[in-house]
Amino acid sequence: MSNSAENTFEFILDGKTVQAKVGETVLEVARREGITIPSLCFNGKVSHTTSCFVCVVKDCKTGKFLPSCAARPAPGQEIDASGEEVKSMRKTALELLLSEHSGDCEAPCTMACPAHAAVEEYVRAGKEGNWLEALKIIKERIPLPMSIGRVCPRFCEKECRKNLYGKAVSINDFKRYAADLYYREYVETLPPETGKKVAIVGAGPAGLSAAYFLRRMGVAVKVFDQMPEAGGMIRYGIPEYRLPKRDVLDVELAHFKKLGVEFEFNAKLGENLDIETLKKEFDAVGIAVGCWKSSGIRCEGEELATAGIDFLRDNILKDCKAANPGKTIVIGGGNTAMDCVRTAVRLGAEEVSCFYRRTENEMPAEKIEIHEAKEEGVNFEFLVAPVKLRKENGKLVLTCQRMVLGEPDASGRRRPVPQAGSEFDTVADTVIAAVGQSTIMPAGVKVNKYGYAEVSAGNLVEDNVFSAGDCVSGAATVVEAVAGGRIMALGMQALFEGKPYAEEYKINVSRGAWRSMSTDDVVKISDSVSDSERAQLPLISLEERKTTFKEVAGTMSAETLQAEGKRCIECSCTDKHDCRLKKSAELCGACPTAICGAKNAKRIDTRHPEILQDTGKCIKCGICVKTCKEIIGKTLLSAQNRGFLTTIGTAFNAGLPTSCAECGACINACPTGALDWKDKSRRKI
Repeated sequence: MSNSAENTFEFILDGKTVQAKVGETVLEVARREGITIPSLCFNGKVSHTTSCFVCVVKDCKTGKFLPSCAARPAPGQEIDASGEEVKSMRKTALELLLSEHSGDCEAPCTMACPAHAAVEEYVRAGKEGNWLEALKIIKERIPLPMSIGRVCPRFCEKECRKNLYGKAVSINDFKRYAADLYYREYVETLPPETGKKVAIVGAGPAGLSAAYFLRRMGVAVKVFDQMPEAGGMIRYGIPEYRLPKRDVLDVELAHFKKLGVEFEFNAKLGENLDIETLKKEFDAVGIAVGCWKSSGIRCEGEELATAGIDFLRDNILKDCKAANPGKTIVIGGGNTAMDCVRTAVRLGAEEVSCFYRRTENEMPAEKIEIHEAKEEGVNFEFLVAPVKLRKENGKLVLTCQRMVLGEPDASGRRRPVPQAGSEFDTVADTVIAAVGQSTIMPAGVKVNKYGYAEVSAGNLVEDNVFSAGDCVSGAATVVEAVAGGRIMALGMQALFEGKPYAEEYKINVSRGAWRSMSTDDVVKISDSVSDSERAQLPLISLEERKTTFKEVAGTMSAETLQAEGKRCIECSCTDKHDCRLKKSAELCGACPTAICGAKNAKRIDTRHPEILQDTGKCIKCGICVKTCKEIIGKTLLSAQNRGFLTTIGTAFNAGLPTSCAECGACINACPTGALDWKDKSRRKI
């Protein structure tokens, strides 16, 4: 139906009769009607380019697919803008564009962090001296920054591209300094109470993390724990010399009370706490009971060995004044084993040894922990495994056998194989088993075949019961537990809202891991990246380390860290918050690796003092060329070469003039960050 007086007509869009003005495109009408159609090559300010085909719609009569940014509807025409076939076409168009696209949607350090903290952003804030802002960024994902700033195994640093030039940026120390500086005074502003209340069983890192994020959602939280104080494994399993309890952990935990989290201690499921009662009295229940059961050494007499986690917990409960363990042997090669040997040294043991069935290269413990244990006088025996443990004349006698490495096992490490006739005895006062830990799940919680909580999306177990942390994943790190606690909180929130939990789909295009790169592959957006050596943590004297439980490593100064921050390459895309290619791909479920093929040779122009041009990100939409010509009245940019080799550049490759810094119109128009400001704080308008 046409109305010539008003110059409008009707057509059908997604099954609904809508009005369009003569000359309007399908895309313009769809936007007015609230129908989302992604588009990359259209911005409404310049003439059509119709190059990306991400905005396709379908003419239901002819079956043809049309670019909605250029197609004008006709009276009575029926257009499908949201059907599955249309979505599939858009997804394919995006995957074709992504197949040629290069860059780093996110910095590799952030991708490596289990909590997905915005690493590059908080390092930049610290470098600029904005430590409170750094803390706020950190706490979006990490609610225990004082602790994690000390005990994290630094997943982020292992993927830092600065490793190509020597050593990674000392990222974790930014977290520690920001938290130490402001944690006593900074308190988040909370939203209004929702009326929902949650019970969390377990006051370790996963339970505390869930409590934190729930409070930030306006949910009331009560945390129950079997121990006399909160902290779980970070209080009772991590030694004082790594994480001071009164000066650090207690300060951090006081923050939870400021946020309104309630605690009840000496409360244990199956004894004075009942899960069915909790399910009735609370809107949701979270189980975060950790891994407190030590694994045996699987040999005759293993019951004579002291469990590693029990040894550490006993010392904490005795205020680091447990009895001298005498000549000590610790069996195991992980971080718990290192905590045990170093604790034994500090308790005055005359001789401390670590027995491990593989070589040092296969030890799962952090290298710095092994190094510092050696400095403190710990002996290491590699390629030995226990065969028998017996008591004789008031001493323990450990029989071991020598091993050789065979083929790799399921863990990827070479399997230790016994050598016949290689048995030998070692006499000790204390033998500690630190070969692993598992959970003891309370009755009534559904478990998998390994005995851990069986969870679905959002860490839901069943009904209104959720679980997170080591009792789901197995013994892991504090930062991994914190990440799990956040997911549990989000799962509970989804339950309260009456909808299934769905993790937001995100893509990440990457130039690759540093181990497969050369320095020529690294993109430095600034010439001011420092080549200085990595800053070193200040340590107390070796004698103090061996004879006291004082914190071994100090906090770096602000000046040291701000200089360290200048070593950061800032690997992530300058346009990661605004990139329409990324947003459209995530909207349509496109996968960056779905279509593989050749990519144009990288060409990154950093000659302009303020503007970066990265042709690897360019989708050849031509908007920048038309913006410069049609809006600004200049012809500084043009398409060069043909076909697959087409790029956007300047005449004679002269580069953009410095006067472009006063304009930036092409940058604001670019949908992918192929043209962008070098300064990441200078966002598009």
